[in-house]
Amino acid sequence: MTLGSGNVPNPPLVRFGEDRNHAALPFAQEAIMDGEAHSPTRSDVYQSITACIIEAIEAGAGEFHMPWHGNGSSIAKPENALTHMDYHGVNVLALWAQAHKHHYQSGHWASYRQWQELGAQVTKGQRGSVIVFFKKLESNEEREENANQPRLFARASYVFNVDQVEGWKPPIRTVAVADFDPMESVTRFVAGTKANVSYDGQSACYHLTGDYIEMPGKERFVGSPTSSPVEAFSATLLHELIHWSGAGHRLNRLPEKGFTMTDRAMEELTAEIGAAYLCADLWVSNVPRPDHAAYVASWLKILKEDAKAIFRAARQANLAAMFLHELAGSPDR
Repeated sequence: MTLGSGNVPNPPLVRFGEDRNHAALPFAQEAIMDGEAHSPTRSDVYQSITACIIEAIEAGAGEFHMPWHGNGSSIAKPENALTHMDYHGVNVLALWAQAHKHHYQSGHWASYRQWQELGAQVTKGQRGSVIVFFKKLESNEEREENANQPRLFARASYVFNVDQVEGWKPPIRTVAVADFDPMESVTRFVAGTKANVSYDGQSACYHLTGDYIEMPGKERFVGSPTSSPVEAFSATLLHELIHWSGAGHRLNRLPEKGFTMTDRAMEELTAEIGAAYLCADLWVSNVPRPDHAAYVASWLKILKEDAKAIFRAARQANLAAMFLHELAGSPDR
């Protein structure tokens, strides 16, 4: 089983910004209590971050943007290879789930006939993935009763990922390659935990089988509208480190069997909120960025917008962050 930002019905993870001067930190300033000045505890900081995320979600978090690119195409959003149109709604989740299950490395999909139009051929023995589309029900009776409101009905169709096809390659999209050195504070922290990290992967994820973290190379990080490549790299790595903390011989948060979509949603909430905490602790970012809130909000939808889910995840994230600090031997703020 793998967990991570590149293999989800992700709804979409997010990335945060950085102000190394720390001047904008509302939670890093001294708090006045009973007439005395007190430095905020780590718990105070984490509560403030959680409150910021909730506020951003309530205000409308926007869309999540994958902070790295793949081999010419991002798997962040499924796209039809022939029409170049994005898939929407439940089809996004369905195709993300299939990509995760079968380890597809591209977001390009098309029907059997569409692949033929592109001069490609679905390889023998491949099975299609089900999507749903809607068509207008046009009949004389329908038009008479609801002339201005055509009725829609759902139809199923099958699509195939480009990894199931021969004779076609995704278009090469030129992306500026970032040149940066990972943040020393993050590198030192991760090394202190003794986590096994591979930096030449196709996506960012934690492999429960094998107990290691897979990360794309730093040259593939392009950032997001609200973060630089180095910030995106740091936040992604810390997200996967929170997943790593949940293994059975650590915090025992991840079941080896029977991992449902609800379990997955809670774990992604925990990992992303935990990453926000660690980003603040390690000065990657002062406050959670909007795309961070977008990732959390998208998983909350899978939990049917359970009002208490984010608080349960925040408690788990707090435990995970504190556990990792103990492993890394880092002092309190």
